[in-house]
Amino acid sequence: MAQAIATAIKPVWIDLATKDSKQSQDFYGKLFGWNVEVNPDPQYGGYGLAKQGGKDVAGIGPTQSADQPSAWSFYVGSDDLAELSRRVEAAGGKVVSPAFDVGDQGRMAVFQDPAGAYISAWESTRMTGFQTQGANAFGWAELNARGIENDIPFYERAFGWKARRSPMPGGGPEYAEFEVNGETVAGGTELNPQVPASTPSHWLVYFNVDDVKGANDKALALGARQMVPPQAYPGGEFAILSDPQGAAFGLYKSSRA
Repeated sequence: MAQAIATAIKPVWIDLATKDSKQSQDFYGKLFGWNVEVNPDPQYGGYGLAKQGGKDVAGIGPTQSADQPSAWSFYVGSDDLAELSRRVEAAGGKVVSPAFDVGDQGRMAVFQDPAGAYISAWESTRMTGFQTQGANAFGWAELNARGIENDIPFYERAFGWKARRSPMPGGGPEYAEFEVNGETVAGGTELNPQVPASTPSHWLVYFNVDDVKGANDKALALGARQMVPPQAYPGGEFAILSDPQGAAFGLYKSSRA
């Protein structure tokens, strides 16, 4: 039997790998009011911290290779990446990038779940992750998987998450909310069969906004492309876009107290 998880595995960070860092910094800076501070130390490769009111909300940095697409990455926190990596493999996932040091800020690893979605993990030393999750900051992370029913057991075993399923309007696939000690930390759903077969299973990052339609219109005016227009769902409102470099992201406003 796998060793019990010492601390709760929860979302701690998001960052964007982009083909044009300056353009991405400008786009998200104008959309969300972020100020991006790029670390001048060459070992960080032009990685910048996006700040809101002086608080860290996300990272933006260049892609590591010419063939790497622009994309947002989702991180969970762990105080023992070696043990978490063992759990990932035991649950049927892959360790794509074994734990490595990121300067003196912490350590990270990259995993791939059985459906093929990538998810990263962070073990903090100096950099602790989100400093705010209010408006114009991280709001939600959602797994879009081909074969969600085969993927849910992986997250339950590897991360200690418990899936609570809810019916969706119109008779669509059930929605899974992943919980840790009764706290909802992320969601998961079956990837829509109408999505092109070339689109892999993935984690989608959503940002909290006060006005979904207003933020959506602003993003389009700044050069984003619409993927899912603003619409209501049982828990609030959302929209999905891709930024000028092609990275998908969501806008989200919860109706829950």
